[in-house]
Amino acid sequence: MQSVQVVKKLNNNFVLCEDEEGVTFIAYGKGIGFPKTPYELTDLSLIDRRFYDVDQRYLALFNELPEKVLHFTVKLVDIARNELDYELNPNVVLTLADHIHFCIQRVRQKIYVQMPLIYEVEQQYPREARLGRYAVKQIDRRFMVQLNPNEASGIALHFVNARYNAKTRRDTLDQWLRRYDEILEDTVSMVEDEMGIVVDRESFNFARYSSHLMYLLQRLGSNHLLDSKMSDMYRSLGQERPRIARCVEQIGQYFQTRWNLTLTEEEKLYLLLHINRICAREGL
Repeated sequence: MQSVQVVKKLNNNFVLCEDEEGVTFIAYGKGIGFPKTPYELTDLSLIDRRFYDVDQRYLALFNELPEKVLHFTVKLVDIARNELDYELNPNVVLTLADHIHFCIQRVRQKIYVQMPLIYEVEQQYPREARLGRYAVKQIDRRFMVQLNPNEASGIALHFVNARYNAKTRRDTLDQWLRRYDEILEDTVSMVEDEMGIVVDRESFNFARYSSHLMYLLQRLGSNHLLDSKMSDMYRSLGQERPRIARCVEQIGQYFQTRWNLTLTEEEKLYLLLHINRICAREGL
């Protein structure tokens, strides 16, 4: 009889497992996280889905995201895999759940973020746009919120960004992504110098920051920088976190002088939030 070893509980319905060949994966199934770990799971019918090759740094999300959001995203990604003719990145369930949770939090806090218009995304990515529209309708219904319809474009572009080993990128986008490693290390070094810390490159918050930077570079490549006139919020948070605000301004100056690019204050706001998360782990 086949079985798997449940190595670690991630939450009540997600666990880290190892199969009989020693391959690690994340298992999803109702209640499989309840028993004390480690334990041997012999009834494999309890596993609804398996997720292989998920970056270990993203596992911290299981402690941050509501299970209802995770469950919703699992179903949404299942639909996306049936609708799209390409493979999705193994991390997409967690990164998309994080994105959706952030959307819900923003609308409940009455924070509006200007997204690309969904009909513009429709022109280039019609299948992803259709998934985005569907997701927004379902989120509104299941989480009792009312997202701006253009949030559909953010979800649609998340699927585009999660395209695994995608070969078709615009030249301008390729140009920025080739510089990604250099820009990531340069900006993190600025944070370390200003805050007097060593950033843990294996931490989840570093992974979240690096993903955000990747999307920032993609927006630069497609000329879709976020800009919804949130100057007041950026200045207010900057006054509460002056050292982190100095980091962000240094990064903004770096983009200006090194790459001849000007970041909007909304882009700086999101950098501030991500850097604040990194520093919070260091007790700063």
